Amino acid sequence: MNVEYINPFLSSLVNVLSTMANTKIVPGQPRIKKEEVAQGDVSGLIGMVGPTMKGSFSVSFDEKLAIEIMFRMLGERPSGINPDVTDMVGEITNMVTGGAKRILGEKGYEFSMATPIVVSGKNHTITHKCDGPTILMPFSSEFGKVHIEVSFDK
Repeated sequence: MNVEYINPFLSSLVNVLSTMANTKIVPGQPRIKKEEVAQGDVSGLIGMVGPTMKGSFSVSFDEKLAIEIMFRMLGERPSGINPDVTDMVGEITNMVTGGAKRILGEKGYEFSMATPIVVSGKNHTITHKCDGPTILMPFSSEFGKVHIEVSFDK
C-alpha cells in the first residue's frame, strides 16, 4: 500500500483532535491488521471511491477517551456511550476523512466519501471491503487510546 495514502489520515486525526477537542495524541507503532475485531469501544467507518482508488477508513476510540472528547467539544460528559457520543464519532470520522481528502486532492488523488457508519460495544468488528492490507495505527492519550485503520485496493 502506498504510504502516501496513509499519512494524510494520520495528520488529519491529530489535527482534528487537537483543534476541535484540545486533545493531544501520540502515535504508536503501525502494523498490518489481520483480524476484524475493533481495537476500541466505539468506531466510525467510512468508504471512499475515486477514479483510481477505492478504500475505507475507520477510527476507534476507547470509551473513556470518547467521553472526554465529547466533554471537550460539547461540554457534556455522558456516563457511557450513547447516541450523542456515536453521533460525535461519526462527525469526527467525517472531519478526518475530509481533511485527508483535501491533502490527497492536492497530490492529484480524488475520491468521494460515503456516509459514515458508527458501531459500538465491546469486541465489535470492522470489515474493510478492500483487496489491499489494512494498516492499523494506534495513538495514545492521557484518557485512553484511539486507533485508525486505513485500507485501499492494491
